[in-house]
Amino acid sequence: FQHDNMYRRMRRLICFDMDSTLIQAECIDELAERAGVGAEVRAITEAAMRGEIDFKESFTKRVALLKGLDARVMEEIAEQLPLTEGVERLMSVLKRYGYKIAVLSGGFTFFGEHLARRFGIDYVYANQLEIDENNRLTGRFVGEIVDGRRKAELLRLIAQVEKVDLEQTIAVGDGANDLPMLSTAGLGIAFHAKPRVVANARQSINTVGLDGVLYFLGFKDSYLQE
Repeated sequence: FQHDNMYRRMRRLICFDMDSTLIQAECIDELAERAGVGAEVRAITEAAMRGEIDFKESFTKRVALLKGLDARVMEEIAEQLPLTEGVERLMSVLKRYGYKIAVLSGGFTFFGEHLARRFGIDYVYANQLEIDENNRLTGRFVGEIVDGRRKAELLRLIAQVEKVDLEQTIAVGDGANDLPMLSTAGLGIAFHAKPRVVANARQSINTVGLDGVLYFLGFKDSYLQE
């Protein structure tokens, strides 16, 4: 249920998590497979998404395991990213009706920017991997980690820049590090999310594709067929 007020029909900014939300993959796991450390990284990823260990600590550990990987594999992974069901329809409708779209991800800017070019996404904030002079990953990252706290900060910042009331914002994500952003937005939607996230989010989608978000925004199939 949503409060039936003017804001419900006047949403303007939508912020998405990327890994396991817009795409059916965790990019760090894909990189780890190429680096031969898949099992170690997956175990840390899963514990972090369940909220069992601090995201910053887990992120630093996982990135360190990627040291020495040829950065060119990122392009190959980006080209093969499996999109979540309904993403193309959702993005097409959001762009047609003038929504501003952001990716706020604990993943990596390289993959977020790939999606931004494909779908006309307006903002991408994620983590930047450090690459050495031999075009290999150093096992470190550049700048501040985009964790749960930072995602909520960025949502507020983008809303301010776009002159959008927080009540007019939407956030969509699946992991524990999305909870601050989901609770900050006027409409927070847990998408095929971990049990802890579903328990704490006000809205959730567990059965249909990502274009199910459109129903929360007041769209009907009859509108979309016009």
